[in-house]
Amino acid sequence: MDNIKFDEKGLIPAIIQDSTSGQVLMLAYMNEESYKKTIETKQTWFYSRSRKELWNKGATSGNTQTVKELSYDCDGDTLLIKVDQKGPACHTGEKSCFFNRVTEEKNMSLGEILGALDDILKDRKANPVEGSYTTYLYTEGVDKILKKVGEESAEVIIAAKNPDRSELVYEASDLIYHLLVLLNERGVELDEITTQLTGRMK
Repeated sequence: MDNIKFDEKGLIPAIIQDSTSGQVLMLAYMNEESYKKTIETKQTWFYSRSRKELWNKGATSGNTQTVKELSYDCDGDTLLIKVDQKGPACHTGEKSCFFNRVTEEKNMSLGEILGALDDILKDRKANPVEGSYTTYLYTEGVDKILKKVGEESAEVIIAAKNPDRSELVYEASDLIYHLLVLLNERGVELDEITTQLTGRMK
């Protein structure tokens, strides 16, 4: 707490980032009380500059943010909070508040793509779309999904034996997609995979 520098109004900006995809979700402000409540509850609490009161993200909408990591910058005057975001972060219904682009869209990182694809797969499961291949897989059930994962795994092996790298890239992408479908079918979150992989970085 001694290293955190609140401004003359007793506030500090907090950048909220998706812990899985790395996508920046929103910017809000904290005072000392909301900062402490965030640490104590592992849920984000902010200070509303317009309403002059504390607010707990998702308390009304259900779009909660579970804190995974909290850090501050080199000057101690900005917070970075990595969260497990439930639902959209923005009140407009967008995943992130930063959806208005001024410059051309850059290529997304692998983490951002996996996070975005995971969101789409979750939505297809909750809201089936006629003619959607993803909906078809969920409708057929886990045995069909497992069969596809097995088939795609074999195709990756075959592609890896061939000199054409583009074939391997294509088949690996197919495998990753079907694996994500399987994880969603069995209720496994990407955060759980992230935790496992982080433990292997030793």
